[in-house]
Amino acid sequence: MSGGLLAAAESLVIGLRQTGAAPAVLAALLAGVVAARPGEAAAQVALAQCRWEAGDRPGAIAAWRAAVALCPQDPMAAALLGIGLVRAGALSHGPGLAEGCALLEGVAARAPAILDARLWLGIGLVELRRTAAGLAVLEALLPQLPEDQRLHLSRGHALLTLGRLGEGWASHAWRWRQGRAIAVRAPADPLARPDPGTWAGRTVLLYAEQGHGDTLQCLRYVTMAVASGARVVLEVQPALVRLARMMPEVARGVAAGVTEVVAQGEVVPAHDIAVPMFHLPWAFGTELGSIPAAVPYLRPDPGEVAGWRGRLAGLAGRRVGLVWAGDPRPGQADAHAVDRRRSLTLGALAPLAEVSGVSFVSLQKGMAGAEVRPPGLVLHDWTAELGDFAATAALMEALDLIVSVDTAPAHLAGAQGREVWLLNRFDTCWRWQEGREDSPWYPTLRQFRQAAPGDWAGVVARVAGALAAWAR
Repeated sequence: MSGGLLAAAESLVIGLRQTGAAPAVLAALLAGVVAARPGEAAAQVALAQCRWEAGDRPGAIAAWRAAVALCPQDPMAAALLGIGLVRAGALSHGPGLAEGCALLEGVAARAPAILDARLWLGIGLVELRRTAAGLAVLEALLPQLPEDQRLHLSRGHALLTLGRLGEGWASHAWRWRQGRAIAVRAPADPLARPDPGTWAGRTVLLYAEQGHGDTLQCLRYVTMAVASGARVVLEVQPALVRLARMMPEVARGVAAGVTEVVAQGEVVPAHDIAVPMFHLPWAFGTELGSIPAAVPYLRPDPGEVAGWRGRLAGLAGRRVGLVWAGDPRPGQADAHAVDRRRSLTLGALAPLAEVSGVSFVSLQKGMAGAEVRPPGLVLHDWTAELGDFAATAALMEALDLIVSVDTAPAHLAGAQGREVWLLNRFDTCWRWQEGREDSPWYPTLRQFRQAAPGDWAGVVARVAGALAAWAR
């Protein structure tokens, strides 16, 4: 009945879509169909589909559950519910993710021909940090789904998380086919590995494509691009322009070097080759043992640093910068969901107030910076003066330690060679890998990772203890 269930559901949806109604209206119409035909699983599946398209995730999952209750022996019904749970759970990292994977494991065992069930099982296992198991599922599907963008992207994240960087970069390139990048241009062939051996004597545009932290991480490759003999043009986010112009490789009018730094949105100088920045690890064959991790590779203005050192001289004890929230990105659903998991409230840092011998300095920009200070936590705040990352870098240089969630300031501190403690969520980003407290990307970084999803209290308790020992 599997194929028949989907076909019947799709027939219902197609017929209603001819009305031109919005998904929410179609869902309301289908709710009426379900009420009239309470024993028809296809109507429940059609209702789930329209509710999902309307953004009603709980309502869609409820309808898929009803379909499973009506057809408990039909693997397609279980597959649809499992896929829905994994897709919703991947955003929230809630308990539905594990439930969905368990369902899909059962479907894969008894109906391996349902390829989407196996695909979303692999994706779900990677999200659950059962990374090796998820990778095995995905790689077994490659011969059958060689062009599936979701498969390649999840496979790439799994490989990179496991430290198999050389294999991972090619799959990571499929982010362009996913519409993940934010740059206005795409590579002519996004799945072709750039060849620095062809860059000598040519003008190469290296352009930011994702968030500020990604750009900060990739600026380490500018030295290697210049060493290839290229004239390099950098296009970065506006807040990074001044800092990028302070790099020692910037030398206008030379045969090889960074000849121009421009902001996204400005006119880009003529160039021969354009390379997105996160293609650079791939271009230079970066493996786990060959990450260019010499720090600092970003340096603030010495005069600004001296100014901050003078202003902070009156603070007692050791000076610790705090960042407790990332960029919420409300217009990007996936990124917004990740940000909710990687961010704390300032109130969650209240136990740090018990640490003696430390003065805390806010580095938190955005709305989170205005959160009410918990009792006892004295937080010195000059963030209104931090207009760009160059200004933030100068203040960081005058601090002894930066404690930050997984967001751009953590990358900035690492790129400067400052001591940085990363407060890391359970479902960590691939770049921080698994089972590590350090980072091969930033020699001065130390990780404090959640033992379970949402366990910020445990992280903060460990940080408070480590701070007390560090400040003695």
